[in-house]
Amino acid sequence: MSAAGATTSRSVRRVWLPRLDAGDRLRAVIIAVLLAFIVIAFPQLLSGYWVTVFTSVTIYAVVALGLGILMGRTGLVSLGQIALLALASWVGARLFFATGLPFPIVLLGSGLITMVLGTLVGLPALRLSGLYLALITLMLAGAITVVLTATNFPNGGGGFLGHVETDRGAAAVRRPAIAHGDTAYLRYTVIVAAILFLIALIHVRAKPGRAWAAIRQSEPAALAGGVNVTLYKMWAFALASFLTGVAGGLLAADSGQLFITTFPTSDSITLLAVVLMGGIYSLWGAVVAGLLMQFLPALLNNWGVNADWLTIIFGIGVMQVLLTAPQGLVYQFPRDMAKLGRRALGLVGRVRQPARERAG
Repeated sequence: MSAAGATTSRSVRRVWLPRLDAGDRLRAVIIAVLLAFIVIAFPQLLSGYWVTVFTSVTIYAVVALGLGILMGRTGLVSLGQIALLALASWVGARLFFATGLPFPIVLLGSGLITMVLGTLVGLPALRLSGLYLALITLMLAGAITVVLTATNFPNGGGGFLGHVETDRGAAAVRRPAIAHGDTAYLRYTVIVAAILFLIALIHVRAKPGRAWAAIRQSEPAALAGGVNVTLYKMWAFALASFLTGVAGGLLAADSGQLFITTFPTSDSITLLAVVLMGGIYSLWGAVVAGLLMQFLPALLNNWGVNADWLTIIFGIGVMQVLLTAPQGLVYQFPRDMAKLGRRALGLVGRVRQPARERAG
């Protein structure tokens, strides 16, 4: 290899594969162990109901990851992710029915097609920001919902607009042969989600992440620093849409049959709330958001409590985050627990000191 080729190769590695320090390597080992536990042992501890719930948690964590990249990393507010998820699920379902391609290829195709569509939806971001962008994406989400409703959500059956009302069965969206059962499909979904989180992490730690941070702080300053704002805004929308597209394919196979009632427009507001509460500046915040959006309602329903109460709880949670903890639960909870631990140790020390004095 020539000297110029070696220099180029080293530059590419520096841009896309940042060097890991000791702390990064330790975190990587801990995450690998945790992932192994979730894939191998955790599903065996769950009943069939909770296996389905945690599959949904994993899928919506990926959707929350895409929104977190848009908002937390780039400063772009989008209220259309759930509608984009519906579109992605429709694309995934049509690919599953129309082709005999392997499951991973169909997931990749669903992600790429949704990426193109989502990037087109994100074109207003080139001229708009803040509240205006949020309103535009919300209206586009409503438009997608109206179109899918008018076409009776083509979820299967014959033809391009085929629709069936049956549950999982002969007309159901197929699953991979190695993950046909619910427990195996949970493992499959977790592995795919881990790969998507790794892709997002590589972007965040490399040049795109630095460009997004500059755009979030100040677009004029980013332009003055030589950042191609148009390119990296579209890049953020493309990555978020790709993640949502793959999540849509996973959701289609998980549900078996999809209906427009699966994707209420109000869920876009809920998704925004849980992403803010979980932490938009951390990839772990997406995991917390997935738990809040899917696990918490299932838990309340299991306890016989109306899950509609979560609307009030999430509203209070968003106010609390905006006022006191803008980094979300993923940062606030460990700090609060550490502070509580220090206070508890101090209290124990004050109680023991008089006892020692009396003994002396």
